[in-house]
Amino acid sequence: MNKEEVNVNTYETFKEAKMAIFEFIESWYNNTRIHSSNGYITPNQKYAEYLKSIA
Repeated sequence: MNKEEVNVNTYETFKEAKMAIFEFIESWYNNTRIHSSNGYITPNQKYAEYLKSIA
């Protein structure tokens, strides 16, 4: 994760920090881009396959 999120912000609570970091990661990471490590499918498709496999 980029250090910019936590180095430039001050958080009042752990919950506030956790939410800000989560939002930063979600906005930074592209869930629709294909990945070679996933067999050239998107992370969302890989997760859907995983959920089907454990059902």
